[in-house]
Amino acid sequence: MASKPPLRIHNRDARRLWLAAQGLATPPTGPLDTMDIIRKLGFVQLDTIRVVSRAHHHIIWNRNQHYREPMLNKLMAQHRQLFEHFTHDASVLPIEFYPMWQRQFRRMKQRYDRAGYFTSMPNEEGREAIKRRIAQEGPLSTHAFDTKVKGPKEMWARPPHKLALDYMWFCGELTTSHRENFKKFYDLAHNVIPVDLHSQDHGDEAQIDWLCDAALQRIGFGTLGEIQRFWGATDASEVKDWANRNSANLIEVELQAADGSWSTAIAPPDIETRLANTPPPTSRLRILNPFDPVIRDRNRLKRLFGFDYRIEIFVPAAKRQWGYYVFPILEGDRLVGRIEAKADRAKGHLNVLNLWSEPKVKWTNARAEKLAAELDRFARFVSLQEINWHCGTQPEYWQPE
Repeated sequence: MASKPPLRIHNRDARRLWLAAQGLATPPTGPLDTMDIIRKLGFVQLDTIRVVSRAHHHIIWNRNQHYREPMLNKLMAQHRQLFEHFTHDASVLPIEFYPMWQRQFRRMKQRYDRAGYFTSMPNEEGREAIKRRIAQEGPLSTHAFDTKVKGPKEMWARPPHKLALDYMWFCGELTTSHRENFKKFYDLAHNVIPVDLHSQDHGDEAQIDWLCDAALQRIGFGTLGEIQRFWGATDASEVKDWANRNSANLIEVELQAADGSWSTAIAPPDIETRLANTPPPTSRLRILNPFDPVIRDRNRLKRLFGFDYRIEIFVPAAKRQWGYYVFPILEGDRLVGRIEAKADRAKGHLNVLNLWSEPKVKWTNARAEKLAAELDRFARFVSLQEINWHCGTQPEYWQPE
């Protein structure tokens, strides 16, 4: 990297640039281009939990509120514009990224070959039999097979056929054809991925360069660790080697954290232009999903926003500080509170269970009105007709137990 003094980025500018890079600086209105949203994000994490709307739908809707839940599966199943695989977790990615994901297939295979988790799956001959069934019958879900778990039925135990399907999916032999009510259907990769993408062969260094460059473009600035964690598809040493190889094209910056402290990071060469062109964020209030990319890296979140957040779905109820599924509230370039809400689809209600403001955030009538408007939009998104408050509407009166 160049020897000139590092560019200093004050905290508010850093927050605004990060929100702009993640599609949350502008109002979620205007013409909808779902693929453009996903390309700019890089990927969208999938999650099974459906407290209001599943994470992947909520994340996209927060960027453009014309989005509706059936649209994502159509992009994968009908238009073949997405493929599904593992970043830091199960995610959908633009299909054109597939050639740069070959290393990840090999990495996952090596990881699971060393692990003991898949030892009870069928052997190679058994897995070939599964692939022959798929070739003959078309995409199959785990329900098309009937092997059973042997021994104690522990929480994470999976039947042998499910382990085999997942193993071949991780290794890239199978891919997701489509989902029905979130149930995954597996197909042979070459049946789903266009031949011009499936046949491309890029060297490891080219793939690592692409992964690191693409990560830095999407986060705007960050540490080597943040670049590595973006995709979850590189090792720390690989990212360090990439930075050394590309030092002439990277800008060293100093970032101010929410607490006023400073730390070093790197940025793409156009960082000054990005900062100059980053508009003030919309004052619109948004209810963010716990798996939103802005939230996902908890250390980055706390450094930039001073917002200490943890998903407590795996925390015993008696030990939770906040609640099972609590949504951060974003207003402008600040995280101003948290809300616990849950859909009751049988009654058509969106139930607000708790509401908290962040320290030093005054809950004004204007802010309460913006939250009420966003709750109304959120409810309509999932076809709920009524919002029921099970707590007060002034969060200073509601503190975690």
